[in-house]
Amino acid sequence: MIMIQSIQDYLWQFRDPLQSIQLFVLILSIAFAWILDKLYASWFLKHAGTSGAMRQFKTKRTIRRVVFPVTVSILVFLGQIILESLELPIHVLRVVMPLFLALAVVRMLIYFLRATLHQSTWISRGESVISSLVWASFVFYSLGWSAPILAALDGVILYSSDNMNLSLLGIFKLLLMIVFLLLASLWLSNQAERRLQKVSIIDVSMRVAIGKILKFVLITVALLTALSSVGIDFTALTVFGGALGVGLGFGLQRVASNFVSGFILLFDSSIKPGDVITIGNNFGWVVALNARYVVVKNREGVETLIPNENLVTSEVINWSYSDSKVRLKIPVQISYRDDPELAMEIMINAATVQNRVLKEPAPVCRLIKFGDYGINLELRIWIKDPQSGIANVRSAVNLAIWKGFKEAKVTIPYPRTEIFVLNSGMDTDNTASPTAE
Repeated sequence: MIMIQSIQDYLWQFRDPLQSIQLFVLILSIAFAWILDKLYASWFLKHAGTSGAMRQFKTKRTIRRVVFPVTVSILVFLGQIILESLELPIHVLRVVMPLFLALAVVRMLIYFLRATLHQSTWISRGESVISSLVWASFVFYSLGWSAPILAALDGVILYSSDNMNLSLLGIFKLLLMIVFLLLASLWLSNQAERRLQKVSIIDVSMRVAIGKILKFVLITVALLTALSSVGIDFTALTVFGGALGVGLGFGLQRVASNFVSGFILLFDSSIKPGDVITIGNNFGWVVALNARYVVVKNREGVETLIPNENLVTSEVINWSYSDSKVRLKIPVQISYRDDPELAMEIMINAATVQNRVLKEPAPVCRLIKFGDYGINLELRIWIKDPQSGIANVRSAVNLAIWKGFKEAKVTIPYPRTEIFVLNSGMDTDNTASPTAE
């Protein structure tokens, strides 16, 4: 009842025209900001399809979402200055302006999270929760409720010692500092990795290694800074270090092995982003080198996550380790009735006309052996882009060879067996034997 009575008293004072002026300023600011938002929205929809990059598209979309609250905040702030100079009431404007600023901060925070953690799906799902928390914080601050709430949380002591008192407020500060510093470190590391990708004087694997080390260092510094901000002594981390060592000894050997193997692959440059590799039944090119696994994408667009330990301990075929050139062998068999030299010339011409087949080294054809059903020939060609596929080159060359053989009437034999049926019976002499007289 007391709260309802206070709300009624608060609304009752707006019968005074001087008090209602600030409401008029607020309504006018919201209307103007709404019109400006609609104008920007129409321009945004007009140019959304012509955006050159998805990053620019997302930035423009975020700007559109921020235009309305920022415009309202600016107009309310200007109205507050004007009314204050005229010695008119402004307490409503003082409460409303932080709320619209909170809306702008929430939308900018969501954009920052999506730019930093672009592969995380929890951001879209938890956007309402994040918005509610930030909005509630600004509301409490605007209404003056934040000070007693913080004092109450600080009074709840969770842990106490000679050197440190940890309250519930300290826990909240620690979590906020960890989240903020981790996001900042991830954003800085992502920016550094983008810049490193443009440095051509450094090897690709070294660029990835520097980026991973920088991310690890930034995350470590962020955690240590967050812990020190709430007064936690670093000597307490010795217990955590011991527990981590026990965990590595009992259940995290594979995780640690994959982590160390990832840095081994980066520093020895045995596998780099863009390399075409074959490991087991997986063939494709390396898309990304991560701390725990390597992403290999095949021609079908399927991405396989291979643990780093497998690449270190297993046999791996790297088609582009020192040179991207790859030689392909295409076997063909012709009939004994055909001229092998003519067939070899047709096969070389069929390879020469292909765009992906290198002119140097030039295609060659060899007579391998005389088989059971025909003469075995082998065409040997070189390509420099195995990441574009190998089977498609073989198919194109085989199709050209088939057309050339059809025109030159060169035949490709197929296995066949001739069976001769012999009469197993013996001819009998029907001549009558002489008789004695």
